[in-house]
Amino acid sequence: MELTLDGSTVRGGRQARERFHDARGYGRVVDGDLELAPVEAAHLLYRGDVETVRDAGSGDRLDFRALLSSDVVSEIDVLVYKDLRDRGFYLSPTDEPNADFLVYPRGKGPWDDEIVHRIRAISERTALSARTLGETVLAVVDEESSITYLETGRPDVRGTTDADLPRGVPAELLDDRVFVWEPPAVLYERGFYGQPLDDGGPLQLSLLEAAALARRGVLALPADGIVERGRTVEGERFDRRLAVYRALRDRNVVPKTGYKFGADFRTYADVEHVEELGHSELLVRVLPADHAFAPRDLALDVRLAHGVRKRMVFALVGETIEWLSVSRLTP
Repeated sequence: MELTLDGSTVRGGRQARERFHDARGYGRVVDGDLELAPVEAAHLLYRGDVETVRDAGSGDRLDFRALLSSDVVSEIDVLVYKDLRDRGFYLSPTDEPNADFLVYPRGKGPWDDEIVHRIRAISERTALSARTLGETVLAVVDEESSITYLETGRPDVRGTTDADLPRGVPAELLDDRVFVWEPPAVLYERGFYGQPLDDGGPLQLSLLEAAALARRGVLALPADGIVERGRTVEGERFDRRLAVYRALRDRNVVPKTGYKFGADFRTYADVEHVEELGHSELLVRVLPADHAFAPRDLALDVRLAHGVRKRMVFALVGETIEWLSVSRLTP
């Protein structure tokens, strides 16, 4: 049985099709024959199922080492392909945007037309545009050839928190926060705004909380003055964070500071009363829409969120706000 490398495609005859596609899910059938991507041929060479592949251009016979050293296949792709095959999956290379492989459910293959994961194979040194992520699993190959799988998605972030707040509450803008000296109980107890200085004492609001409340007319303070103070102490990042804060509140989700977790916010979806408060569910980092991730930073954020039993979500701020979730996956 002979397989032939023709440009970027490896071809075989009907016998190859029966042995590799029909029985084991490699490649695709074209006019009754077999066509393989180079990464699939490399895996067959590595396993010893095929001894060599003939290069139609040079006439050379390529073994696994020679094919891997060529320009037609990436070692990153080969490592990820092999790992998923070792885990019991059939998978196919794809030309879909932002994906390298289509992975089928265990026990199924390309003939079943059911996809469980879209995999993007990358090195740990590959920069990732935030806009290209979502509904894709990243297979990140580190410098020691270990593979970490990170599942990305586009979540619908919503909650049920809804407090009936008063209007025109007197407040005072200090250096980098706002004090409500005689706060209505509902602000903290049911809206979970601010932090009391002491039981029954004044309520301390962050500039984000105060700006959002002032724009709703809850505080008797000009919102523009609070926003300007926020820009003074934090720069243009304040506007992005305020946009996300307001978007979360509009979705009935309570954002509180995520400073202790290295994030912008931790969030609570269902607040009825602070005395019955559960654990926060999400960690949210606010980023510009054109942000490029380093896989190492993604892994750090996801590991930290997992360690404190939360889900990592990124708020990507441009003309609109897009939500991106990232979590560890064990295929």
